[in-house]
Amino acid sequence: MSNSIGEKFKVTSFGTSHGMAVGAVVDGCPANLELTPEDIQKELDKRKPGTSSVTTARKEADEVQILSGIFEGKTDGTPIACVVFNKNQHSKDYSMFKNTPRPSHGDFAWMAKYGNYDYNGGGRGSGRVTIGHVIGGAIAKKLLETQNIEIISHVTQIGDIKAEPQDFNAIKENIEKNPVRCADLKAAEEMEELILTKKQEGDSIGGIVETIAIGMPAGLGEPVFERLDGDLARILMNIGSVKGVEIGLGFGVADKTGSQINDEYQIEDGKITTKTNNSGGIIGGMSNGMPIVSRIAIKPTPSISKCQDSVNLEKMENKKIEIKGRHDPCIAPRVTAVAESSTAIVLADHMIRSGFIHPTDLEKNI
Repeated sequence: MSNSIGEKFKVTSFGTSHGMAVGAVVDGCPANLELTPEDIQKELDKRKPGTSSVTTARKEADEVQILSGIFEGKTDGTPIACVVFNKNQHSKDYSMFKNTPRPSHGDFAWMAKYGNYDYNGGGRGSGRVTIGHVIGGAIAKKLLETQNIEIISHVTQIGDIKAEPQDFNAIKENIEKNPVRCADLKAAEEMEELILTKKQEGDSIGGIVETIAIGMPAGLGEPVFERLDGDLARILMNIGSVKGVEIGLGFGVADKTGSQINDEYQIEDGKITTKTNNSGGIIGGMSNGMPIVSRIAIKPTPSISKCQDSVNLEKMENKKIEIKGRHDPCIAPRVTAVAESSTAIVLADHMIRSGFIHPTDLEKNI
């Protein structure tokens, strides 16, 4: 089972939804990065459950503890181990699924592969393990900030409700004003209403999350394998609820001509930029210095209370099930933190690999 990602900046995730704890070990972070538990906690709070009516009712403080890798307030170049203890598990809610796989969950495939499955909250296959992504991403974001790189994720669509485009500063400001984390405040109200309607119906709804990284240098990534867009697509697709990834204009390029979407170069304020950014800041597998833009399609949360068809694996017979417990009617708002963190992990890794960040000592960058 693969639980690690990254080459120079590597994140290893551990833990289960209803086990003792979840967390991550980050290896390859250079020494002398100022880092506190608060730096990680503020990112974890973005994905914390039970914070509004559009999220799961499971109440978890998700309070992080740093176990190693910090000396006198700075990273020391050794592995950074962080843990979040689970404190509000309701394992009894899942006992009925011991031999009955839930539709559109990983239960059946997991049993087919490993022959052993922790059915309590999905175990290792639960969205709760993305706490490890966010821990790694929080450290990566702090590292990228030393190079004046910012990353933000926001919801651009829930169901058929689409947000109007906003600039980077408006996105940063507005997503903190609503539980949907949408920068278009009018659309956010409609999205929230739709999510609550689906919740009352015992159903769920999907959405789209966009991530933007600004301040990137040109030259990250490789032209054949280890392409920057390839690595981003890989880590974003590794988020459990994601069923599609776009970079830049994405699938919108399919019905366009080259003259319509080519990003033409220009000199602007003494820098080489492009007039448009249809490529999403990545061309030829490498960053071109423009904002890096990705979008992910989030499927509706598969845990719904409507009656559904399944099978009893032990008796090999058809069975009806109703999923009880505490679940998000729409996972997209909480996925924003995971997408932001996942993007940061890839960018931090490539910044080190490309020589923009010193691999062992940040002070050697000065």
